[in-house]
Amino acid sequence: MSTSFAYICLVSFLFPLFLVAGLTVAIPIAIHLFNLRRYKTVYFPHSRFLRTVQLHSRKQSQVKYKWLLACRIAFLLFVVLAFAQPFFTNSHHKKNKRLQIVYIDNSASMTLQKGTRTLLDIALETARKQIANTPNAQFVILSNDNIASYQPSSSEKALAALSNIYPNSLRLSSEQVVSRVQQLLQNESTEGADLYFYSDFQKNSFPSNVSIANSSIHFFGVPIQNTEVANISIDTAFLAQPRLQTNQPNQIVVICHKMGKDKSEMPVLQLNINNQPRSATTLHFDADGLSRDTLSFQVNTTGWQQLLLTLNDASIRYDDTFRIAARSASHLSVLVLNEHQVNPFILAGFKAYSGFQADQHNIDDDIDWKPYNLVVLNGISGFTDGLTKRIASSLQQGQSICIFPSKVSDLTSLNNGLQKVAGIHIDQLDTSIQQATGLQQGSDLVRDLFDRIPPDVQLPQAVWHYKISAGLTANQQSILSFRNGDPLLAQYTPNIGKLYFFSSGLDEASGNFSSSYFFVPFLYQMASLATTADVYALRADQQQPIFISLQQKDERNMVHLIGNGIDIIPPQRPLGAGLQIFVGQVLHRSGFYSLTSKSNDTILIALNQNPAESQLSFWSISELQSQWKDAHIHWLANQNTSVQGNAEGSFPLWKVCIILALLMLAAETYVLTSSSRTSSIKKVAS
Repeated sequence: MSTSFAYICLVSFLFPLFLVAGLTVAIPIAIHLFNLRRYKTVYFPHSRFLRTVQLHSRKQSQVKYKWLLACRIAFLLFVVLAFAQPFFTNSHHKKNKRLQIVYIDNSASMTLQKGTRTLLDIALETARKQIANTPNAQFVILSNDNIASYQPSSSEKALAALSNIYPNSLRLSSEQVVSRVQQLLQNESTEGADLYFYSDFQKNSFPSNVSIANSSIHFFGVPIQNTEVANISIDTAFLAQPRLQTNQPNQIVVICHKMGKDKSEMPVLQLNINNQPRSATTLHFDADGLSRDTLSFQVNTTGWQQLLLTLNDASIRYDDTFRIAARSASHLSVLVLNEHQVNPFILAGFKAYSGFQADQHNIDDDIDWKPYNLVVLNGISGFTDGLTKRIASSLQQGQSICIFPSKVSDLTSLNNGLQKVAGIHIDQLDTSIQQATGLQQGSDLVRDLFDRIPPDVQLPQAVWHYKISAGLTANQQSILSFRNGDPLLAQYTPNIGKLYFFSSGLDEASGNFSSSYFFVPFLYQMASLATTADVYALRADQQQPIFISLQQKDERNMVHLIGNGIDIIPPQRPLGAGLQIFVGQVLHRSGFYSLTSKSNDTILIALNQNPAESQLSFWSISELQSQWKDAHIHWLANQNTSVQGNAEGSFPLWKVCIILALLMLAAETYVLTSSSRTSSIKKVAS
């Protein structure tokens, strides 16, 4: 048998139930039979014309009714076929069924307008056409908020799944999607999968070069893009002070970004507090398209405040809003214990703001550490057994401890205490003057402060420092480090709390850290991280947990997340004197939300979109084709046409049926008009 027989074309119907409507062809047949039984009396002037006229009329009537009946029946049949939507398929595809996987990128950037529709609307419409063209295939629908997909489903269920896809703040990489497809192939007995990847292919989220090792996966990229766009977005915003002050001037710093063509009108940035307008300013951008503006405001009430920043930019709306939840009139307690002389820089830094309460005592004083969020040990030359036990107990309760040592020649006492507390060891004293060259931007101390650091600020310098080594259990993270890798300021987490160790002294003879740009902000962050924060401006896709203080932690006292019509219990884990709440695992929509429990005050948090979604730079088709060169990778450049599925063909037979139906209607009209014209001629001749 020839191999061509393996591709015998067959005809199937997308909506076969419409074929029942073919019974309507009985209507013109019944009308035709009824008209044959009707007789019309015709009067002639002389009987000698009767036989001729009768023969002529019968012959013409037979031709007329046969053609008219055929046109009407054909018209109805073609209309019925058009509604049933026939399509060509072949026996080869029925034997070689491949899993059809449709991934819809529903990230925030897909809400970009193209004409009157968003890119997401265009992607969903194109995907619906693809599914309609392959009705007999098995489908899996994936999206950013639905990557843990389910078993393959029919085309009807796949179309229903597409209707439930909405814009989302999450973003998935192509590696994550391909990995999920590979898992599906392992669970399903299929010969392979066709992955249709509908996306705008942003450069900051889509890799420039990816290799799909599994040859059974055929990748079909469907770019849905609008490259001609101008946009202004709010990148980030933060309070200039560490805490929101009541009845005192406050400032909020806002960083905006502009891309694309200049607009005729300058955008206006407005600040609303608890839905009330408070301040506004006109944005001015530099040559790089960046704007850094400061808005002043004042709050007259205590408690949680909703700070909402908005732009009047209509091109893209999802990045024109930034939210901050801040609590006013809150206090953080700091205990400063000095071994020798008092350091004036520590108290001066905390007294600058009323949100902190700093107490200063001698290291030997009998002070209860529990009420304090941060304990600072200044000028420490060694550790007693009692001091070591108190540090270990505080770290176990989740407190923050910061140690500024003094310069000593005998390191025995320091090493004994540090070894017991966190597995830290001082190797030697380095007396060379060195300047820090490394700043760990991913650290908790730096992450929320990085946007505030001016580009010309120098890192601190140390006249001397201790060379430190730590075991694996210490979990060392160098926040400030020298060129040779030695830490100047390091964070250790041997237990629930955090231990910060500065490898040099805090006095002026040891270096300039106490007068540097980072000194006071770092102390603020150390105190804030040990308790429930009073300022929240989170990302909706943030996976890191937030910490809240909670006195009673049990199964009956769970924290609820309430807002935007939802009431859910997020994943939570006890930690020290509170809970870690994994908000990003359950919330994917920006807005204000409340964390509540039976034994704790309500905490307000704010969620914002990922600013990376506003970087509207896309890979072009030519770039994708040149970078992704695998034989199983295909790019469908024309996004305005229906994507053709791999399981069935998609020749538009229903359009042909409509055309034929219109032709039959025209033929019927022609038969009727020609018959009427012939009758008129005969009457005139008579």
